Amino acid sequence: MRYINERQALVDYGKQMLVEGLTTGTGGNLSIFIREEQVMLITPSGIPYMETTKEDIVLMTLEGEILEGERKPSSEYDMHRIFYERTTDVNAVVHTHSDYATVFACLHEDILPLHYIIGSVGSKIRCCGYETFGTEKLAETAFESMNDDKGILLGNHGVLAIGEDLASAFSVAKDIEFIAKLYYRAKSIGTPVLLKEDDLEEVIEKFGTYGQLRTHGQN
Repeated sequence: MRYINERQALVDYGKQMLVEGLTTGTGGNLSIFIREEQVMLITPSGIPYMETTKEDIVLMTLEGEILEGERKPSSEYDMHRIFYERTTDVNAVVHTHSDYATVFACLHEDILPLHYIIGSVGSKIRCCGYETFGTEKLAETAFESMNDDKGILLGNHGVLAIGEDLASAFSVAKDIEFIAKLYYRAKSIGTPVLLKEDDLEEVIEKFGTYGQLRTHGQN
């Protein structure tokens, strides 16, 4: 069995998704791309994260051939694959169904910049249109909507986060839920005061150069 450390990371972060409240049940999925070998490790379909083992992780090519594993890969395989095929720096994808972010996904409402942590994602957290889960159309829509950002809301669905490694992608997913929670609560009692464009540019630049901000997220 190849890539033991990467398999264990997917198992650990899958459990952490539940601990952090970023999903429930078997919702969501995670993957790691081994760029030098052009292969992907992805969580299996329908197995609870607390029960997932290293052996359950599926190793596959970007063309869909399963190289190692007896389990069926996540139904959202295409939504991971497309970022690995079409980018040079995305090596991990995290998809969650976190509560507050999914509220705004169901409203098809972008989350505006009310807190500087949004700079880890982009100038705002945009929401793409709805497409059926597990389809190439959803993958295409998600990829086109991401642009230069690190995360988006999937309309009527959840959250998609990308990163240069699994820790970074997971951190972005956490940051999106943190910002969504703030935005929801702030809008409930008033009108959020948004960051100015100049402030956002400075923050985004700092997030791009100060790695620890991008790899720890909100605790």
